Amino acid sequence: MDLSQLLSQAEEICTEAEHIFLDGLGADPTTFKAPGDFATDVDVHIEELLRTRLNQLTGIPVFGEEQGGSLNHQAVWVVDPVDGTSNYAAGNPLCAILMSLIIDQKPVIGITSLPTLGRRLSAYRGSPLLINGSPFRPESRPSTLVGQVGFSSVSSPAASKFPSMVRQGLLSELADTYLRPRITGSVGVDLAFSAQGIFGGAVSFSPHIWDNAAGVVLNRAIGGYVTDTSGQPWTIHSDSCVVGSPQAHSAIMATMSRNLPT
Repeated sequence: MDLSQLLSQAEEICTEAEHIFLDGLGADPTTFKAPGDFATDVDVHIEELLRTRLNQLTGIPVFGEEQGGSLNHQAVWVVDPVDGTSNYAAGNPLCAILMSLIIDQKPVIGITSLPTLGRRLSAYRGSPLLINGSPFRPESRPSTLVGQVGFSSVSSPAASKFPSMVRQGLLSELADTYLRPRITGSVGVDLAFSAQGIFGGAVSFSPHIWDNAAGVVLNRAIGGYVTDTSGQPWTIHSDSCVVGSPQAHSAIMATMSRNLPT
């Protein structure tokens, strides 16, 4: 497959979705999936658009957060129409549209659109990171005074693999490193900020492919480290994701090894 052409087609469709995204910012919750977890009509509208247009333009099926699908295809698009829905409903600009292409169980295209910030990050396997279509390389930040790490979220059920108490312990230890934790409320934003060098690294406790795959492609495009919380290479079956520069990733993983059960 021509990944460059597929990326171009996906970005064309993403432009359509961005208009809907911006017009609906601040939309009320309409579908409640679990305590504290909801979707808006905009989530559904954008996913329906992405499903229809991606299939029409590329002939590749779609797996989405809101309407599901199957990952059992040689090639499949994975979409999260509104990542950071709580932020989106509140009018908080830290939210995103996430799109990725999985071929043979590996992410090969990633798009993270940050419409409220006027910025779209994209990459395909072997390409540089692109921001609004132009090659980008994050500046080296040797100073430890401005290091930051995106930390996904703190709240999680006690029965989950990463319950709130564990996350709070990790957060406390990270605060003792040179990295200053930042909780944006959006995994997609965290991973995109890491790819841009705004964050030195980021931790995602989400097991969902739609949250992580696009950001994995972006961080690999800049040569960043990409693993799960146990230090194993990230795959589409991983239950978490840790990205960052060598220095940041090492600092993050040191806290993981001391706090997470083996």
